[in-house]
Amino acid sequence: MSDLPPPAPSAPRCIAVAADHGGFALKEYLVGELRAAGYRVLDCGNRRAQPDDDYPDFVIPLAQAVAAGEADRGVAVCGSGVGAAVAADKVPGVRACLIHEAFSARQGVEDDNLNVICLGGRVASPVLAWELVQVFLAAQFSGAERHRRRLVKVAALECQG
Repeated sequence: MSDLPPPAPSAPRCIAVAADHGGFALKEYLVGELRAAGYRVLDCGNRRAQPDDDYPDFVIPLAQAVAAGEADRGVAVCGSGVGAAVAADKVPGVRACLIHEAFSARQGVEDDNLNVICLGGRVASPVLAWELVQVFLAAQFSGAERHRRRLVKVAALECQG
């Protein structure tokens, strides 16, 4: 199945981040941790706490950056993480999921080539969120034929209008 690229030869280096007011504090914490770990961060906003902002205004640019290859992966945060996942998954080429535990953070990348992790700023503690992000970033798509076959079927949905 040649419709999908092979697994990445190295770990991601540029990480896009985005959050609305519900995830702003967690996003800021994660940006600091990512930079301290040596990642380049593409901050898609919001860059200040603004109680009446809307997650699509920040998550959609993040998803577009990941889909365009401007960032290797993305971390999207809203209050629960649900809205961020819904918005990010509307962008062709993005495979985003709300993650609450390490198994799914790893397996989502290995089997489903997850490229955006969504977190809830009102749900996940900073320590747990950073653990999940680290697992997500360390994982690599397996490239197994059965996973590639399934992803081709999912990607075909993006072509339907």
